[in-house]
Amino acid sequence: MNRTRDGEIYRVTLVGFFVNMVLTAAKLAAAVVGRSGAMLADGIHSLSDFLTDFVVLICVRLSSKPQDADHDYGHGKYETLATVIIGLLLFAVAIGILWNSVVRIVGIYAGEDVPSPGVVALVAAAVSIVVKEALYQYTYRVGKRVGSSAVMANAWHHRSDAFSSVATLLGIGGAYFFGGKWTIFDPVAAIVVSVLIAKVAYDLVLPGIKELLEVSLPADVEKRIVDIAMSEREVQDIHDLKTRHIGKAVVIEFHMLLDSGMTVAYSHEITSRIEEKLKKEFGDDALIMIHVEPA
Repeated sequence: MNRTRDGEIYRVTLVGFFVNMVLTAAKLAAAVVGRSGAMLADGIHSLSDFLTDFVVLICVRLSSKPQDADHDYGHGKYETLATVIIGLLLFAVAIGILWNSVVRIVGIYAGEDVPSPGVVALVAAAVSIVVKEALYQYTYRVGKRVGSSAVMANAWHHRSDAFSSVATLLGIGGAYFFGGKWTIFDPVAAIVVSVLIAKVAYDLVLPGIKELLEVSLPADVEKRIVDIAMSEREVQDIHDLKTRHIGKAVVIEFHMLLDSGMTVAYSHEITSRIEEKLKKEFGDDALIMIHVEPA
C-alpha cells in the first residue's frame, strides 16, 4: 500500500469517526429531550459506527505493513477481515432493529401507551439522514478511488445509518403528527430497513469470506489471464493456473510451456513481457509467479 492511498483511507475514516461522534451525541440528547425510543435506537445504531471506524483504522494499518518473515505475501488480508467484520456488525444491527420493531408492534396492538415524541427528535432524524448520506457519498468515492473494500464497506455502514434514520423519521413523524396507533409506522418501516441492511451485509460478507477461503477469481478473469499469456507467440501452452485475492492485490500463478531449446535469457524476456502485461491489466501490486517448463 502506498503512502497516498494509506493517507486517504485514514483521512476519510477519521472524518467519519468525528461525524459519528457528533451525530451520536446529538441523537442521544434528542432522544432524551424528545422522549423518543426510536431516536434512542437510532443513536445506538450510530454508536455502532464507532466500532467500524476503529476496525478500519486498525486493520488498514496492519494491512499496510510490508511482508515479513511470518507473512511472505504481506498483510493484505487484514483489510478483507475488516470488511467481513463490518458486514457481520451490519447483520447484528439488522437483527437488533428487526427484533425491536416486532416487540414494538406487539406492544402497540396490545394497547401499550406510547407517548408522542417531541419535535427535536423529528429534526434530529432529518439532519441525520442528510449528514449520513453525504458521508456515504464521500466515503464510497474515496474507497472506490483507492480500491479499498474496507472503506467501501464502511461507506455502506454510513448509508445503513441513513436508512435507519429514514425509518426513525417516518415513525417519529407519524407519531408526532397523528399519534395513537399511527406509531406503528416506525416499527414497520424499521423492519423494511433491517432487510435492506441485511442485504448489504450479505453482499459484503460473502465476497470477503470467499477471499479468506482462497476462492479463485471468476472464470472470465482467469480466461483473460490465459489469453494475455498466450498472446506471446512463443508460448505453447498454459496449465496449473491458480488465482486468488490478497486484500486489493491479485495473485496469479501458472506453468508455461516454451521451446526446450530456448535460452534462459530469452525465456526470461518472454516471462517479463507477460508479467508486464498482467500488471497493466490487474495493477502494479499484482503478485505474479510463472514457472517455465520445456515443451
